Order: sequence, then structure tokens, then C-alpha cells
Amino acid sequence: MIPAAFEYHRPSELSAVIALLSEHGDEARVVAGGHSLIPMMKLRMAALDHLIDLRDIAELRGIEVGATIRIGAMTTQHELLTHAGLAEAAPILAEAARQIADPQVRYLGTLGGNVANGDPGNDMPGLMQCLDARFTLTGPDGTREVAARDFYEAAYMTAREDDEILVAITFPRPGAGHAYEKQKRKIGDYATAAAAVQLEAADSKVSAASIAMTNLSDVPVWSAAAGAALVGSACGTPAVEAAVAAMLADIDPVEDSRGPVEFKKHVAATVLRRAIARAWSRV
Repeated sequence: MIPAAFEYHRPSELSAVIALLSEHGDEARVVAGGHSLIPMMKLRMAALDHLIDLRDIAELRGIEVGATIRIGAMTTQHELLTHAGLAEAAPILAEAARQIADPQVRYLGTLGGNVANGDPGNDMPGLMQCLDARFTLTGPDGTREVAARDFYEAAYMTAREDDEILVAITFPRPGAGHAYEKQKRKIGDYATAAAAVQLEAADSKVSAASIAMTNLSDVPVWSAAAGAALVGSACGTPAVEAAVAAMLADIDPVEDSRGPVEFKKHVAATVLRRAIARAWSRV
């Protein structure tokens, strides 16, 4: 189908975006890569009078790598894959981005669009929770930061106000022990279940662990209990199974076209075991 008529805006400064959102309110939406909003508009499931394209705003782009990593919201999945410094500092980002859709989507799809939309099937929200990322939001009242672990409230509902823009994502440089494991029905599909794992080690034991799951609830699930189950262990079977049990207690999958609840729990347990094993092998 063809979307309903709308007015197209392509500002070159963030302040102009904020002004447009303040002026038009609920009648305006911003678009990043467009892979979520445009199909909804074509199906007439989303109707708006003003579409604000963010592609010309330079301050929303760029990758800075140091003790803290900062990524502009309009950075594409392809740029995450090809940035040499980022691949060395946070390889889990490239590992996850490589499993998102297909190359055509990754050339246009952005990190900011992926995390800001609130879609429980998107890959990056859970990963950002695993990395303890913070989201920088800018609106008419200024700039604020929200932890990724506090950002998601329900499916497609987040802590971002309607007149705010996600500007950047920041997180501490992670350790080497990483893995993003994803099971999906076919290329381009959402995950049936996916697991993001970051591990740190000292004296051949896990000293810190972070685990997050994707598409197993109406929000991404960071399981503090699952990570805690691994700390102090060498990722042997008892510790891994304790982590899996803790994760299963935290998720809340529903039956849909990807399978019944018990199948999704089985897949979640399998991908988490694989992710922990791979992350531990890289510590």
C-alpha cells in the first residue's frame, strides 16, 4: 500500500528537529533508517502529518572509542561492522550486528533506531542492557541520560518523551569475554531467542558477568540473577545450569508464529548455554 499524504522535513541541525517536534506534537515522527516506521505507514497502521528525516544531522553520527565508547544514534549497523577501533574494543557489537537482517538492511538501519523503537524483537536493546549502556536524550528541556536497563517499559513504550531525540549511546569498554547467540527461523527474521553475554575473569574464575535476553518478553530482559550465578565459577555445568534456571525465571515468552512457550524456553536455554561457553572461551 501507499502511505497517507504527509509533509517531509529533512533538517540539518538537531535544534531544528526539536523545534519541529515541539511545533507539531503528536502529528510528527522522526525517521532514522525507516525499517520500522515506513512499513507501518504503508500498511496504514501509522498515520502522521509530518515526517522528520534525521539523515543530514552530523552530530548524530560518529564513533568514539576510549575507556568509554560513544556511538551516535544515526550510526548504521554496517558502520558498526566496519569500524576497526570498535571491532577491537567491543567485538560483541559486530557479532550482533552481523546477525541483523541482511546487508541491504544493515546499510541503512541505525543503532539508534534499533534501540529507540522499543520493539522487543530488536537485537540491540538487550545487548545495550548487557553492556550497561546509557542513552543520551535531547529535547526542548535540555539533555538527559537514561540507563538502557531502565529505558524499556513495555512493547514499543520507552522512557523517551515524544519531543525527545535519542542522540547517542555510551557504555564502558567491555572485557574480552563476549558472545551474542541468536536462533531465528530464516535470514532477516527476528530471533526466536537470543542471548548477549559479557564475562570478566580473575584467577581462572568469573569475576563479573552480564546476561541479557532478546524477544522473550515484551521488553528486553537483563537477568541480574543469571549473571550472579556465574560469578566465582569456572563456568562448569552446575554454574551454567544455575544461570539458565535464573534466566528462565526472568523471561516471559508468549506463543506466536515462532513457536509455543515451552519451545521458546528450550531455545532460550540452548542459546544461553552456547553464549556462555563461547564467551568463557574468549576471556
